[in-house]
Amino acid sequence: MQSPQLFNGAKMYTTQLGDKEIHIETGVLAAQAGGAVTVRCGDTVIFASATGSKETRAGVGFFPMTVDFEEKLYAAGRIPGSFFRREGRPSEQAILLCRLVDRPLRPLFPKGMRNEVQIILGTLASDGQHLMDPLAIIAASAALAISDIPWDGPVGAASIGYIDGTFVVNPTAADMDKSTLNLQVSGTEDNILMVEAGSHELPENVMLDALKLAHEAMQPTIQTIKQMREDVGKEKWTNFPVFLPTKETIAEIQDLVGEELKAMIVEGPVRSERSERTKVLEAKVKEYFAARLESGEIAGDILNDAFESVVKKTMRRHVLDNSIRADGRAPEEIRSISVQVGCLPRVHGSGLFMRGETHVLSIATLGTPGEAQQLDTLQPGEEKRYMHHYNFPPYSTGEAYPLRGPKRREIGHGALAERALVAVIPDDFPYTLRVVSEVMSSNGSTSMASVCGSTLALMDAGVPIDAPVAGIAMGLIQDADQPSSYKVLSDIQGLEDFLGDMDFKVAGTAHGVTALQMDMKIQGLDFGILEQALEQARQGRLFILDKMLAVLPEPRSEMSEYAPRILTIHINPEKIGKVIGPGGKTIRSIQEEYKVKVDVEEDGTIFISGTDGLGAEQAKREIEAMTEDVEIGKIYTGQVVRTEPYGVFLNLVPGIDGLIHISQLADYRVGAVEEIANVGDELTAMVIDIDSSGKVRLSRQAVLEGWTAEEARERDRGGGGGRGGDRGGDRGGRGGDRGGRGGDRGGRGGDRGGRGGNGQRDR
Repeated sequence: MQSPQLFNGAKMYTTQLGDKEIHIETGVLAAQAGGAVTVRCGDTVIFASATGSKETRAGVGFFPMTVDFEEKLYAAGRIPGSFFRREGRPSEQAILLCRLVDRPLRPLFPKGMRNEVQIILGTLASDGQHLMDPLAIIAASAALAISDIPWDGPVGAASIGYIDGTFVVNPTAADMDKSTLNLQVSGTEDNILMVEAGSHELPENVMLDALKLAHEAMQPTIQTIKQMREDVGKEKWTNFPVFLPTKETIAEIQDLVGEELKAMIVEGPVRSERSERTKVLEAKVKEYFAARLESGEIAGDILNDAFESVVKKTMRRHVLDNSIRADGRAPEEIRSISVQVGCLPRVHGSGLFMRGETHVLSIATLGTPGEAQQLDTLQPGEEKRYMHHYNFPPYSTGEAYPLRGPKRREIGHGALAERALVAVIPDDFPYTLRVVSEVMSSNGSTSMASVCGSTLALMDAGVPIDAPVAGIAMGLIQDADQPSSYKVLSDIQGLEDFLGDMDFKVAGTAHGVTALQMDMKIQGLDFGILEQALEQARQGRLFILDKMLAVLPEPRSEMSEYAPRILTIHINPEKIGKVIGPGGKTIRSIQEEYKVKVDVEEDGTIFISGTDGLGAEQAKREIEAMTEDVEIGKIYTGQVVRTEPYGVFLNLVPGIDGLIHISQLADYRVGAVEEIANVGDELTAMVIDIDSSGKVRLSRQAVLEGWTAEEARERDRGGGGGRGGDRGGDRGGRGGDRGGRGGDRGGRGGDRGGRGGNGQRDR
C-alpha cells in the first residue's frame, strides 16, 4: 500500500473506521463544484462532488436529487472489455451503489425544497480489497457537508462482517470471502437511516448487535466531517423557496373532508375502491379551492400536498388510536396468502405467491456453468451463477406508461431478492440459475413476495436449496409529538409504506435472517423498536413459511425434463489441454458427437451438460478415459495398436499405450505374438510397472494366473527393456535393448534409448 500523497494545496483529515484509517481530502479537485472531496482507505480512492442549482426547476413536484456513480476501470489498471473500450451505461453494481448512497442522504434535505442537487461519485483508484460502499457514502456526506447546499447532515457509514463468531468492522474483500454477514449501515450521530444486509441465516439477536456496532463505529467519521464543515465549509443557501402547504390550507381541507376520510378508513375498502373514493374526495377539495387555484393564490401541486398531508394524518391517527389499519387488520396481522407451483408448462420451475392484492409470479431457469454472468466491474468477483431479476410493469398498479427497461428501483428489488436466496443455494450445485419475478399485481411488499415466489419456483425446479426462504416488509407509525406512542406493522401494504415512518424488509429461513433492507423517514429510531420489528418479522416469516410449505414441503426430487442435465468430473489441471485439444478441436468434437456442452474450469472441474442424459454420460466416459492416470495393479481392456516380435502395444486410455512383452502374453511359452493377437484385437492386461519417464509395462499372464503386480514383475523376463510407451511420443520399440529383438531374450544389453521400444521421440 502506498502512503497517502496530499495534492498540492489540499487539506486532509484523518479518521478511523474499525482498524483502518480513512483519509478525507479537499481543496484541489473540482474547485467549481458546490463541494468536493476524495476519500481514501488503503489504496482505494473515491471522489465525490455535490453541486446544487440555486434556481428551482419549473413544473417539478418533488425534490430532484440524483446520485450517479462512475465506475472507471482505469482505477484498477484495466481497460474496459466492451467493444468501444470505454465505460458505458452503469453496471448493476454501480446502480446499487447509487441507491445505497441516495437513501441515507435524501431524508436530511429541507422539506419542500425543489432545487436540483446532483451527487457524482467516481473511483480514482482501487486495490480490490477495501470496500467502496462505505467510502462512497462517507465521500458524498463530506462533499455535501462542506458545500453551500442546505442539508441536515452529516451521515457516516460502516460495513460489518461476521467471521468465526466475531464481528469485523470495515472488512476487506478477503475478509468477506470468509464472512457469514455482509452488512452496510449508514446513519447520523443519533440514529440509523439505512441498512442493507445479506447473511447466512444469522439469528435476529446477532443482527441487532451488528447494527449497534455499526452505528458506534461510524461516529468518529461523523465527528471528522463536522470538523471539516467548521474549517472549510461554505455558507449554506438560506433564500431558496420552500414548496409546502400552509397550516391554514391543511386545516380547511381537514374540516372539509376529514370525517369522510375517517369513514372510508373504518370501512377498510380494498385498494381499488379506496383509490376511487379518495379521488372523489380530492375532486371535492379542488372544487372548493377552484377560485384560488385559478387566481394563482395557491398552486396545484401545493394543494395536492396539503390533501395528502390530511390523508396521511388521518390514516396514522386511526392506527395509533385504534390499533386498526386501513384495510381492517391488526398491527401484527398478515394478509391472506395463496400459493401455486408448477403453474406453467415448459419452464423449469414456477411459483405464484399471492398476499392480499400483491401477486408475484416467479420463473426459475437452469443453465450451464458457461451461462454465468461475466462481471466487468471494480467490485469483487468475476461472475455470478445466481441471478434474480424483478419486473414491475405498469399494469401491476392499473397504470399505463411506456416500458423503457428496468429502473433503478427494479434493479434494487431484484438484488434484494437475490441476496435473500443466494445464501441457500448449495455451493456444489453446478447449474447457473436465473429467476425472474414478474409483479402481476401490486399493493406493497412486492420485493418480499418475490422472495417467497422465487423460493417456490426454485423448489419446483428441483433445486436442492438448504432451506426455504420467506420475506416480509415491516412498517412503523410513530407519534412525532410523543415518540413512545408507536405501532410496528407487519406485512405493510402500499399506503402504509407511503404514509409510514419506516420501510424494513426482512427475509430469512426458519433458522435465521438471510437479507435485510431498511430505510427510515424519521430521525431518532430507538433500538428497542428495531428489536420489536425483528421479532415481529420473525413470527410473520414463520407464518408465511407454513403457508408455502403446505403446498410444496420440499424441493422436487426430479428436475423438469426440459432442464439440462449436468455431470461433474474433476481432472488434474495439467490435463486440461488434453481435453481442449489444439485450437479447441478435441472439446468441439466431443460436444458435436454427443450433443452436449462442456465447460472447463481452471481448477480441473469439468461440467458436462445436455438434455440427453445418455449423451452426457458418454461424453463423461470419454473425458475420464482421456484424462485417467494409469495405475500399477489396475487391469485394463484395450485395443492392440502395434505388434513387434518382442511384444504388443496395447492402448489403455486415449494417448497412452503399454507394452505386453511376449513373455507375458500367455500362461505358456508363446512362439510369435501373432499366436495371441493382431492389430485391432482387444486384450485384457494388468499394469505391472511405470518407469520414471512414464512408460508402461503390462502383463496378460498376470490376469490369467491371478498374480499381483509385484509377482508379475518378478516373472517378467523381458523387463530389462522395451517397456512400452506413450503413443503421443513413442516411435520406437524396435530393438528396445540391443539384445531384445527376438523378444524373449530381452534385457541383456540394457536400454540404449532412442531407437528402441522405450524411445519417446515425437512423431
